[in-house]
Amino acid sequence: MKFNITPLHDHVLVRRLEQIDTAKGGIIIPDTAKEKPQEAEVIAVGAGKLEKGKRIPLDVSVGDRILFGKYTGSDIKLDGQEYLILREEEILVKVGAIAKSASGRK
Repeated sequence: MKFNITPLHDHVLVRRLEQIDTAKGGIIIPDTAKEKPQEAEVIAVGAGKLEKGKRIPLDVSVGDRILFGKYTGSDIKLDGQEYLILREEEILVKVGAIAKSASGRK
């Protein structure tokens, strides 16, 4: 889906990734009991933060999978879809980077 949205400075627009609807024992979890997922895909990124007159680019890019804190960001709705706007400092982990570095160890 194409957007004409560009987050400002060090902000990131993400879409939450859906969690599994069943528990390990096969019990189906109803929507009212589910927590919002803390894993997301990056949809758009800002140009970066300005420090001492220089722009510092973000460490995440479009398409990255990330983990973020439970009570961070601002929920928004665009074209019927729910998104979240985060500051880069609220992002805890870049999932792809962890998977690559963990698989490289012996």
